[in-house]
Amino acid sequence: MDEQQIRIDLAACFQLFATLNMHEAVANHFSAAVSEDGKKFLINPKWKHFASIQPNDLILVDVDDEHCLNDELIDPTALAVHGQIHQLRPDIRVVLHLHPIYATAIACLKNPKILPIDQNTARYFNRVAYDEHYGGMADSKAEGQRLALLLKDKKRLMMGNHGVLIGSHSIGVAFDDMYTIERACQILSTAYATQQPLNILTDDIAEKTALDWEKIEDFSEAHFLEMKRMLLLKYI
Repeated sequence: MDEQQIRIDLAACFQLFATLNMHEAVANHFSAAVSEDGKKFLINPKWKHFASIQPNDLILVDVDDEHCLNDELIDPTALAVHGQIHQLRPDIRVVLHLHPIYATAIACLKNPKILPIDQNTARYFNRVAYDEHYGGMADSKAEGQRLALLLKDKKRLMMGNHGVLIGSHSIGVAFDDMYTIERACQILSTAYATQQPLNILTDDIAEKTALDWEKIEDFSEAHFLEMKRMLLLKYI
């Protein structure tokens, strides 16, 4: 995918999550690598609302360029986290970070695990890394490295007392993954609220369901494509 198409799709991602009310004022960041080594990536400018982000607003960062690293339009937390993940995990081409209500609520529990109680929650069975050591704003290279290494071989991170991070090789898959993890946490939160015992799926059924999810990336891409079409209809 060429850089212009990445810009278009990433901008659509910002606007869609604003439409879904999963944004956080003018905070949070999405990024997408444009080089194989992850040293060059696109990211949203500082303090710009998701709903207003257009393809050409995205900033091309080159971590080997001191001018980029000192650009006042780039939030230091974005460089710290996204920059390190893209470099240390070049297989992760896209990084989405949000503070959505339900996922963040689950991340604030003493047990932040996404328990498999339905198809959505089972998608994340043994496939999420958990950070239970929130230490304030992630604005240092060391903190970015810690988070990147915490992922190990995974691409999703529940950030304790903070929010959620989704990584992927594809913007469409990342979009659907973020949508679904929030929906999973909404279902889990609602189930917790009943104060009745959870009917947790057995490990073998949860694993089978997670594997089935991994076989239908075309579902995720189709979801993103349909959402982009809906976004276009707003302007017709």
